[in-house]
Amino acid sequence: MVSKEKIELLRQKIDEADAIVVGGASGMSAASGFVFYYQEDDVFRRMAGGLAEKYDRHNMFDLFYDPRPSRGEQWALMLRVIHYIYECYTGETYTDLAELLKGKDYYIATTNQDAQFYRVFPAGRITRIQGDWRYWQCSRPCHDEIYDNKEKVYRLVREIMDDALPDELIPRCPHCGKELAPWVRGYTFLEGEYYQREMKRYLDFLRANSRRKVLFLELGVGMMTPMFIKEPFMNMTYQFPNAFYATVNPQHAIIPKEIARKSLAISDDIAVTLKQLLGKSTAGMKAFDAKEAFNPSRVY
Repeated sequence: MVSKEKIELLRQKIDEADAIVVGGASGMSAASGFVFYYQEDDVFRRMAGGLAEKYDRHNMFDLFYDPRPSRGEQWALMLRVIHYIYECYTGETYTDLAELLKGKDYYIATTNQDAQFYRVFPAGRITRIQGDWRYWQCSRPCHDEIYDNKEKVYRLVREIMDDALPDELIPRCPHCGKELAPWVRGYTFLEGEYYQREMKRYLDFLRANSRRKVLFLELGVGMMTPMFIKEPFMNMTYQFPNAFYATVNPQHAIIPKEIARKSLAISDDIAVTLKQLLGKSTAGMKAFDAKEAFNPSRVY
């Protein structure tokens, strides 16, 4: 449980803020129970099917980055993950955050690709730094376009046989014939017009609020990709005269000494912290266990 003093300070900073910039990463979804990326749970076992035992893999990240599965098997995994993203529940961390931000001027920058933020927040207040599983792009990429994939995912997931999508059904670019790929960060990630438009919206919000009381609220950002949210938030807190930085992360709530006087670190579970901020009961909530948690410093 977070101390009463820290909860009261963060609640005060939220109330006082003219603008709030939320940085949401994988810890937000993990705190809502979406752990199949990093841990072996029922969701992972269901999506991996026989591939988990075939390749001796125990979470989706390890299976995604294993070079041994065939293209058809890789596509079966991707299709099942995307289908799950469309069908899964909305995480409580997201609904609680929406309640906490109600009536505030806010913007969300996220490295998450699971579209959970879109369940509860308007699209015009979100920038996806690492893309979104719900879209495909050309794997080359030969042109500047991304494609909504819901209809095709629902159709193709039914065509999977023996944990593989038949090669002739693998989606291909309508322009060059290369395979399509998820619009998520990788070697060929498309940072085209669509991406730049979202980034401009985010940067415009930052510029408009650079001299106001702005709260940088970092939720679940680890050390796998600190350059997208954590480091910029720290730098802007240092540069903006009236900024305050709050980080909530059981493992990586880090405060540089240069901004210590205008920062708050909460090394506790995000789901518990949000409940406390809202004055809701935390009875029955499982305490954070570092031994069970995924370590985002691991290199994949």
